[in-house]
Amino acid sequence: MEPAEGPGELGFHGDEEIIEVVELGPPGPDDLADEMEDVDFDDEGAEEPDAEAWETEDDEGVEDSMEAQDDSEVTFSLHSASVFCVSLDPKTNTLAVTGGEDDKAFVWRVSDGELLFECSGHKDSVTCAGFSHDSVFVATGDMSGLIKVWRVDAKEEVWSFEVGDLEWMEWHPQAHVLLAGTADGNSWMWKIPSGDCKTFQGPACPATCGRILPDGKRAVVGYEDGTMRIWDLKQGTSLHVLKGQDGHQDPLTCVASNQDGSLIMTGSVDCHAKLVNSATGKVVCVFKMENMAPKAPTGEGEEAESNSVESLGFCNVMPLAAVGYLDGTLAIYDLSTQSLRHKCQHESGIVQLLWEESSAVVYTCSLDGAVRLWDARSGKMISEYRGHSAEILDFAVNKDASIVVTTSGDHQAKVFCVQRPDR
Repeated sequence: MEPAEGPGELGFHGDEEIIEVVELGPPGPDDLADEMEDVDFDDEGAEEPDAEAWETEDDEGVEDSMEAQDDSEVTFSLHSASVFCVSLDPKTNTLAVTGGEDDKAFVWRVSDGELLFECSGHKDSVTCAGFSHDSVFVATGDMSGLIKVWRVDAKEEVWSFEVGDLEWMEWHPQAHVLLAGTADGNSWMWKIPSGDCKTFQGPACPATCGRILPDGKRAVVGYEDGTMRIWDLKQGTSLHVLKGQDGHQDPLTCVASNQDGSLIMTGSVDCHAKLVNSATGKVVCVFKMENMAPKAPTGEGEEAESNSVESLGFCNVMPLAAVGYLDGTLAIYDLSTQSLRHKCQHESGIVQLLWEESSAVVYTCSLDGAVRLWDARSGKMISEYRGHSAEILDFAVNKDASIVVTTSGDHQAKVFCVQRPDR
């Protein structure tokens, strides 16, 4: 794909405002600085909140079954129901935002669990939360479709908008632009904080997952009908559509791209993971696990156990991809030979997986409440960390892979130190 001749413009409905679109290829720090409006990163002098939102493992009440082991360093326990989502601020990795079933979202300090501020005003479960690329803003979204954006240093709300039922939400990797997918099939893009808006109309079924590609100019969105579209964010047009045999037979659950955005992987309830060339929109290969058929019901009235692809991602340092399944299988695929390299079995379903930024180590969290680190070269587990008394629902890893922050159905978020070599 040829780079554009000059900086692109994104058109928006209403009063036209211009967003600079970063050119293809990794931008340098100076380029990014030019793209950004003046922002104040200085958060010194912020008042210390009174609320102490952390406990030590000694006085923490957990279910007896798991009480024996808590490997966490910090526990954040201001939520009063399941905690659905967590993100770390990308600039410093010192702040976390969590959202939960209690209709609340909190921004707090990872080092000691100290509350910075509450993202108040949600009226439904907060299922999406994340910081902008420069950690200036944090966005929180609830299931009903109310999205709010807060300026972190001022701890104040700067923008809000209500869409249909929210499926997913993601910040642009280089600009103050937010993308979200909704149950009516639309994907929405806003410039923050002005709120200039653009919509991308999908099929009349939920836009179940989405990801902005690393070039910042395209996004891949998966839908409940098994189709996948690659959108041109500037033109608002669909560049490629995968449907029918090229698409999936069941709803998409997750999408990912490799570091340069040349390859996309899609996962689905149909248990297939598809590798797609993002420039041509063609399927390169399909990864199907052998003997992945649903387990038959064992008695009358019982349903067959379902299976699906729950999470996937690319390794940055080797041509490897990982796929996590609901039946607990972690599959490591070799992209150069398009073959299965390792199969790592969990006792319960995988909720999410993440690769370390600069090594062939993949992290998984699962319904049994544990975080595990796997060496993708050998297929062996490096270590596991426990501390939750219920399933882990989301997790985040910091840039230097020294800490993992988890959220769980036990109403808590936890911080684990995972520095290697293992202590």
